Amino acid sequence: MSIHDPNTTTGRLDPSGVSCWVFDLDNTLYPQASNLFARVSARMTRFIGREFSLAEDDARALQKRLFLKYGTTMRGLMVEHDMDPIRFLDDVHDIDVSDMDRDPRLATLIEKLPGRRVIFTNGSVPHADRITRQLGIDHLFEGTFDIVAGDFVPKPDPRPYQQMIARFDFDPTRAVMVEDMAKNLKPAAELGMTTVWLRHDLEWSSDGAAGGHVHHEIADLTAWLEHITDTV
Repeated sequence: MSIHDPNTTTGRLDPSGVSCWVFDLDNTLYPQASNLFARVSARMTRFIGREFSLAEDDARALQKRLFLKYGTTMRGLMVEHDMDPIRFLDDVHDIDVSDMDRDPRLATLIEKLPGRRVIFTNGSVPHADRITRQLGIDHLFEGTFDIVAGDFVPKPDPRPYQQMIARFDFDPTRAVMVEDMAKNLKPAAELGMTTVWLRHDLEWSSDGAAGGHVHHEIADLTAWLEHITDTV
């Protein structure tokens, strides 16, 4: 039995029945306001500009079009331009995160969650490792299922969700997925997972929010974790 009522988007999530917590990485485990992903985005723009000899505005426009059409800019470059995904990932994720503060409160709250914890990202494992180490939360996760493990097929395509569940071998009806892009929660809900949308101000966060696949909507990850773990 699923741990959520699919007809409700409000109310306190009871963590006691959860066997696995699935967290997105970018703009989820760190706040969107930190602007960290903007550094990755800027490297994408420069990479595309170099590859196709485009001015910055034209490179950014191509980057955005591919992102919106294919789910990730990388996937679009692979499909339309036969791009080597590893070369792209190594370049765009080579960012400095040394100015990010450790987040001991977040670490304490994640550690209080019952059950297992994994990261499911359209980024790469090295990118996830770099960020979670800097935040001081890397030891709290069993592993990361990244875009490489998903054969370079990004969320919200259903295939990597199924692969991720098989890799970590958990019951999706007893799992919770937390994600900042609403459309990426649809396949999770269809597999029986309880979904939590961490909304933010970027336009693509709310894309695909309608349809009943968002079970809980939050604005602050730490505040929400404090709320649901206060009796754990």
